[in-house]
Amino acid sequence: MTVLADIQPFFLPWRGFFDIIHKSDIFVFYDDGQYVKGSWSNRNKIKTADGVQWITVPVQMRGHLGAAINEVRIVNALPWKKKHLRAIEQNYRRAPYFDKYFPLMEEVYAQPWDRIADLDIHCTKLIARLLGLEVRWILSSELGFTSRATDRLVEVCTALGADVYVSGPAGEAYLEPEKLERAGVRLEYQVYDYPAYPQLHGPFEPAVSIVDVLMNTGPEAPRYIWGEK
Repeated sequence: MTVLADIQPFFLPWRGFFDIIHKSDIFVFYDDGQYVKGSWSNRNKIKTADGVQWITVPVQMRGHLGAAINEVRIVNALPWKKKHLRAIEQNYRRAPYFDKYFPLMEEVYAQPWDRIADLDIHCTKLIARLLGLEVRWILSSELGFTSRATDRLVEVCTALGADVYVSGPAGEAYLEPEKLERAGVRLEYQVYDYPAYPQLHGPFEPAVSIVDVLMNTGPEAPRYIWGEK
């Protein structure tokens, strides 16, 4: 059995994203999917004493409407790196594993990033390694398929020899299971049901970046994602 997932690159994704990676043998970054303004491709949330706060990577939208994610450029004229690091430091410096992970984040932010997809993919792979995940990484843009929706997934699974496709729950709204079934691919929907973990700043907030999980739980993070102790 070979399990495949296929998701657009997200910026510092939440723990459910890494749960799907954990279930997968092959993970495809859908980097040639269409960029949608206000999506998770260039922003995510951290937790602060005043509630959740967005950290957003500014991207160039003029001339990019309808562009693929891997074509969207970062606006580096704005001081987004400095703002992100300041927000993370201010809100996580008292977290148990701040000293372990913040230097790694500084290294990432010190690098010159031109396209949002490259930043997203680098961060996802880095965090996956920190979580002990081993998976075959594929860029959708390297496969060359031009079909969309379920037809594209059938092509991807067939080309890569996958017989199980894992989708997030949102896939129920648009996937056509019968097409995957005819191709010999079983469709599974991920269930996002995770326990609370020790967290700073008041009542537990689940819908935040994986940064929050790492800073607060460190090597125990897998326990709060896929249940491994």
